Amino acid sequence: MTLRIGNASGFYGDRFSAVRELLTGGPLDVLTGDYLAELTMLILGRDRLKDPGRGYARTFLRQLEENLGLAKEKGVKIVTNAGGLNPAGLADAIRELAAKLGLEVAVAHVEGDDLVGGAGELGLGEPLTANAYLGAWGIAECLNAGAEVVVTGRVTDASVVVGPAAAHYGWGRQDYDALAGAVAAGHVIECGAQATGGNYAFFTEHDLGTPGFPIAEIEADGASVITKHEGSGGVVTVGTVTAQLLYEITGARYAGPDVTTRFDTLALDQEGPDRVRISGAKGEPPPTTLKVALNRLGGFRNETTFVLTGLDIEAKAALVREQLESSLTDNPPAEIRWTLARTDHEDADTEQRASALLHCAVKDADPKVAGRAFSGAAIELALASYPGFHVTAPPSDASPYGVYTASYVDAGTVPHVAVLPDGTRADIDPAAETLPLSDVDEPELPAPLGGSTRRVALGTIVGARSGDKGGDANLGVWVRSDEAWRWLANALTVEEFQRLLPETASLPVRRHLLPNLRALNFVVTGLLGEGVAAQARFDPQAKALGEWLRSRHVDVPEVLL
Repeated sequence: MTLRIGNASGFYGDRFSAVRELLTGGPLDVLTGDYLAELTMLILGRDRLKDPGRGYARTFLRQLEENLGLAKEKGVKIVTNAGGLNPAGLADAIRELAAKLGLEVAVAHVEGDDLVGGAGELGLGEPLTANAYLGAWGIAECLNAGAEVVVTGRVTDASVVVGPAAAHYGWGRQDYDALAGAVAAGHVIECGAQATGGNYAFFTEHDLGTPGFPIAEIEADGASVITKHEGSGGVVTVGTVTAQLLYEITGARYAGPDVTTRFDTLALDQEGPDRVRISGAKGEPPPTTLKVALNRLGGFRNETTFVLTGLDIEAKAALVREQLESSLTDNPPAEIRWTLARTDHEDADTEQRASALLHCAVKDADPKVAGRAFSGAAIELALASYPGFHVTAPPSDASPYGVYTASYVDAGTVPHVAVLPDGTRADIDPAAETLPLSDVDEPELPAPLGGSTRRVALGTIVGARSGDKGGDANLGVWVRSDEAWRWLANALTVEEFQRLLPETASLPVRRHLLPNLRALNFVVTGLLGEGVAAQARFDPQAKALGEWLRSRHVDVPEVLL
C-alpha cells in the first residue's frame, strides 16, 4: 500500500494551521515537519543559553496541543526535527501534553547529533552549537518499535520522510535506489508550500491562492507522486517540483548520511492535475563523513539607512559617508559596509520615487562601538550634512549576530541513538559501505539552437530558484522544452552568468548540468559572507538572486518566444 507523507512545516514560523489542514484535508499516514534551518539552530542556541531546558521549537508543541488527539484518532504518525538542540526535552514535553489531554501516545526521540560538548576534541573549536546531520535509520528504529510520535534533533531535511518510508517497506541499508527515491521526495516536500506553487517563478500562470502543503505518495521501490489534498490551494506541476529539486543543491550527486542520490537520474512526469511522478532514482553508498553545522556568536551589528532625495545623489552619498567615517575615527568599527540603492527616478512625480537609499551597516566585537558610538555619530549629522537629511529609522542599540560554518567529521565519531517509547536506547551504526564523493563526468552539451533572436528578459522562458548554504549561494535555472534546453545549456555559461550578475564576477562560480531536468545549477562561493545570521548583503539568504537573474535581458531565439 502506498505511503502518504505530508509535510506541515518548511521552517520555524511556517503556517501554524498547516498541521490541522493536513490532518483534516484527506487521507494521510505520516505527518512530518521541518523546523530547523541554519539560522534556527543559532536562535535555539541562544535560547539554550538562557534556559538549558529550552532549545526546541515550541511552536510545534502548541500545534500538537490542538492536534495530537486528532492525529491519534486518525492513526497518523508524526515525525519532526522540532527537537532542535533538545529532542529529549521535547519528547518529555509531548508526554506531559498527552497526559494533560488524556491520551496514551508512544513517544520516541533520536539524539546524538549535538557535538558541542566534544567540539574541541573533534577540531571544531568552541562554537555555540555544533550539530551533525544524522540520517533516517534512528527514525525507522523508533517507528518499528511502535512510536506514534518521533522527534529528532539535526537530521537531514529528507530524513523525516526517508525514515518512515524505510520502516514501512522494510528497506535495508543497501537498498540505495529506493532510499534515493525517498530522498528526492523528501527534498521536494521539505520546504512545504514551495512544492505547491509558493515562491514559484511562473506564478502568474496559475491561480495560487494560499497554497496547500505537499504530500509525497511513496511506493515500495522509492518512486513517488508529489501531490496535495484535493481542494487545497496552489498547484503541483513538473515546474514546481523541478524548482524544489533544484533548491539548495550543488551538482548531480546529492550526498546524505544514508545514500548519495543521483539527481541526474530523476525523471518527472505530470500524471494528472496536481500529481507529478518522480521515478528512476539511482542511489550510491554515502560518503564516510557527516556534515556538521557550526554556529558561533560573531559580535554585534547595527545599521541605518539614509534617504537621499532629488539632485546630486552621488555627491550626497559621498558627503555623508565621509562625515560619518571621520566621526568614528576614535572608535572605528571592525567592519563598515555601505550600499547605495539608486531607487530614484528623474523628474519624479512623488518624493519617494525621487529618493535613493544609502544603507550603512557596522560590525564590531564591542557592543558599545557598534551601538551607542555608531548611532550617536549617525544622528549627530542630522543638521550638518546633505540637504533633505533623514533616515528611514534611527539606529538603535547593537544586536548580536551569528556566524555559520560547515565542517565534516568521520561518521564513526558521531553517536546516533534511537530512544524508544519504553526508554530503551538503540545505537544506530554508521553506514558499513561508503564511497568518496566526487563530481560526475560532465555531460555532453546538446547541439546549439540557432536562428534570429530577440532581446527579452531571461525569465520570459527560464525559471529559477535560489537559496543559501552557509556563505555560498545556490541558483538553479530550468526551461520547459527540449529546444529551450539546447539554447540554455549553451548560452548561460559561467562567464555569461557573471556578466548578468556583476556581484558574482570576482567570486568562484561553478556550473552543474542536469539534462534530465533541463536545468543548470550555479554555486557562488562566498556571496553571503559568513552566512545568513551575519546579514552580509541586502538579500542575506539569496532568496531573490534567481529573480534578479531572470530580470536581466539577453538575446533569445525567436523560435522559443
